[in-house]
Amino acid sequence: MISIDSLTLQRGPLRLLEHANLTLHAGQKVGLLGTNGAGKSSLFALLRGQIEPDAGSCSVPADWRIAHMQQEVSALDRNAVDYVLDGDQRLRDIQRRLAEAERLEQAEQLGALYAELESHGGFSADSRARTLLAGLGFTTEQCSRRVGDFSGGWRMRLNLAQALMCPSDLLLLDEPTNHLDLDAILWLEDWLRNYPGTLLLISHDRDFLDAVVEHIVHFENRTLHLYRGGFSQFERTRAERLAQQQSAFEKQQAEREHMQSYIARFRAKASKAKQAQSRLKALERMEELSPAHIDSPFSFSFREASNQSTPLLDLHQGTLGYDGTAILEQVKLQLAPGARIGLLGPNGAGKSTLIKSLAGSLPLLGGELKTGEHLAIGYFAQHQLDSLDPQASPLLHLARLAPDEREQVLRNFLGGFDFKGDRIEEPVLNFSGGEKARLALALIAWQRPNLLLLDEPTNHLDMEMRHALTVALQAFEGAMLLVSHDRALIRETTDELWLVADGRVRSYEEDLDSYTRWLAQFRQQQAAAAAPEASSGAPKVDAKAQRRAAAEQRQLLAPLKKAAEKLEKELNKVSDLNAEVENALADSSLYEAASKDRLKELLNRQAEYRQQIAQLEEDWLMAQEELEALQQELGNS
Repeated sequence: MISIDSLTLQRGPLRLLEHANLTLHAGQKVGLLGTNGAGKSSLFALLRGQIEPDAGSCSVPADWRIAHMQQEVSALDRNAVDYVLDGDQRLRDIQRRLAEAERLEQAEQLGALYAELESHGGFSADSRARTLLAGLGFTTEQCSRRVGDFSGGWRMRLNLAQALMCPSDLLLLDEPTNHLDLDAILWLEDWLRNYPGTLLLISHDRDFLDAVVEHIVHFENRTLHLYRGGFSQFERTRAERLAQQQSAFEKQQAEREHMQSYIARFRAKASKAKQAQSRLKALERMEELSPAHIDSPFSFSFREASNQSTPLLDLHQGTLGYDGTAILEQVKLQLAPGARIGLLGPNGAGKSTLIKSLAGSLPLLGGELKTGEHLAIGYFAQHQLDSLDPQASPLLHLARLAPDEREQVLRNFLGGFDFKGDRIEEPVLNFSGGEKARLALALIAWQRPNLLLLDEPTNHLDMEMRHALTVALQAFEGAMLLVSHDRALIRETTDELWLVADGRVRSYEEDLDSYTRWLAQFRQQQAAAAAPEASSGAPKVDAKAQRRAAAEQRQLLAPLKKAAEKLEKELNKVSDLNAEVENALADSSLYEAASKDRLKELLNRQAEYRQQIAQLEEDWLMAQEELEALQQELGNS
């Protein structure tokens, strides 16, 4: 059990937590939420014993093994598998002692050490490390490459794999999805759901939190609030609490005004002085309630383009790839103003290749790309952050784009991205990844694009900035092509989906939930294709008997197929109903006092539908597993 009692935590002059209390039980999976600088990473440092409380206490069981995801990579000359295995320090200690015993030819000691190695699972460690790497998107060839050969994002994946490799009772993960694509995130969700220990997770990915955690700890007003459920449940519960707080605040303000009016009227009168003094003391004792407004520091929009072209882009029979190697072929697409497209596809299928080719940063290997006369591309990719001038401030970056614009206009615009005060004139050299990403987006938004090409724009962004970006993209009137592991962003800003897979780009008519199932099936097909083929010397089977056996198999499989199809139809139906409720909840008038009952009804329906969706998805997956198990059994027989 983790016990935090009256904890005060201070970093320099800033007080992060004050008299905070929290109890977490073994095996709980908990998401940590709060604004940047609220103290989430500092709490991780406290749990790891790196810092001490300024007051109060924080206790973790002495025998708990703690694993965490490092933010830096030092062992650049290790190969990837060895680097991941280094996460299991006890394994490395056993191996070191084994090597020493072998060198000294200590036969009795060797027997005991091999038994210890087997008990620790050491003989399967290499296989488990490679499985972790494969789940996080590494190929077999990459497993043997030097750590130093990987880019920064892939090194962070190695750090994540190393943390998962470490046997632990408490796992601390700080933004583990920042450098992952969607299929790696889905794999990680499954892994964490099956993790038997206690998990503390810092993340700004709402779908990821919903899939993994059962509780939310919210850092607010220098204290810790524990909520039951995932992020969606947290949002609902907190909204209800804030609504009650607002009502209490308004009621208190009315009482205060009444008391102050009474005091002002009767304080000077001898006959009423005692009562007025009594009310004055009551007013002083009255607990100060904060108004329940949440002001996001972010508010921006993409400036409207001066001109449009129709179409903006037209790619005909494109062959896309690198160094003469084709990754995508026969690509035919057209982007018109107002197109809002989300790109889906497994890791390495070519999503970023497509975006780079359309942006003009990657030459075509074949085909023809025609651009509209007034095309103005706003291109965001992670390398944009590295191209920022480290010595220039946000204000100077923007002034270079608009040398004739008044400084106050530039300051106001950057203020929407929370660059204010001294920060607006500081060089970006020491900016965080999130600040650099905000600046890159600000520079794109200023340039009046009519086509946005966005490759993982939410990396490093916190919840409030993601919300501001979502709102800005919803209002954007140009065309947009989006690659993102943030499913909420795709769901709320795109109108159609394209699937990039098997060297092709095609329209995807299903939704994101269906895509997760498609991806699971795609992985199974890849695994089956990689398995060794059956021996060609197998005995021939009588064709008639084979047809009869196939018919019998279809008869056995039919009920399971029918059940799975029925569940899928029901799931689609409830998903549609949930979508209607969520559309209704987008109406801002619902959050006025007069619509309180209607809001409560919609929130209850949303909770009911989401619960039904979760149950139906679980039932559908079980039905699919039964179907696949029977298919495999029949195939083996």
